[in-house]
Amino acid sequence: MRLGVLDIGSNTGHLLVVDAHGGAAPMPAYSHKEPLRLAEHLDSKGAVTSEGVRALTRFVSGALTVAEDKGCEETLAFATSAVRDAANSDLVLKQVLDATGIELGILSGEDEARLTFLAVRRWFGWSSGRLAVFDIGGGSLEIAAGADEAPDVAQSLPLGAGRLTRDWLAGDPPDAEAVRRLRSRVRAEIARDAGTVLRGGRPDHAVATSKTFRSLARVCGAAASGEGMLVRRVLSAEVLAAKLPELATMRNVDKADLPGVSANRSHQILAGALVADAVMDIFEIEQLEICPWALREGVILERLDQISVLG
Repeated sequence: MRLGVLDIGSNTGHLLVVDAHGGAAPMPAYSHKEPLRLAEHLDSKGAVTSEGVRALTRFVSGALTVAEDKGCEETLAFATSAVRDAANSDLVLKQVLDATGIELGILSGEDEARLTFLAVRRWFGWSSGRLAVFDIGGGSLEIAAGADEAPDVAQSLPLGAGRLTRDWLAGDPPDAEAVRRLRSRVRAEIARDAGTVLRGGRPDHAVATSKTFRSLARVCGAAASGEGMLVRRVLSAEVLAAKLPELATMRNVDKADLPGVSANRSHQILAGALVADAVMDIFEIEQLEICPWALREGVILERLDQISVLG
């Protein structure tokens, strides 16, 4: 069957159209996305601004038309941190429903971590043993760990690259003291519950997913996306730590020229690097392998499992 997955993230709205059936890997058929940067379209009270809501409803409406044009039998629509944590979350969801006729589901942070973990487990398989999975989004950092298909630990921390950039890194480049304060805050937040993640044992395989980690891996020398999704890519803790001082002093326009960094996310790459550096240091991980599957694939795989059981 052909499925559409409409993912409203903190940075981007993304419709992924896939051809999928139980027992086989979902095959991407079409991708439609647009930078929304909802994590940065918040007012002083933490509500999504009218501009942000208009951009969201316009994108959702257009994406639903694309899904219909591409022959999707079903479209799974969900929103993550930016809408979930917004002070006017209920109003945003109602306005989207009234304008488009679709009800956006809200994924909890724990569900984000769980579904991303499912995708990573299916990609790498049982031979990976105990997995630790990390995902830096625009609004939150998801952490999951476990030896089974479902993680025994699933955490969501308010350490997304967009959120941290908005709240901590105002300058271009940011003030060195602001970077130092953010580094300290990120490490304290991650370390607070690190013991819960490690209680089940050290991971046999440490994995990272999604755009921020992919960009950081590319900056640190990983293969370009054009070489295909089956090429092994890693992010080295040592290489990233050596790159951080340079990233901290670069202007956004210069960061946009780095390999793997898009112009609309260049201002967030430093915050993402500080989070990634903290993750690898606190959990004593020498390198993270980049998984091409993440949350959207996890949503698809869970839905296929449900259809298989019902059918």
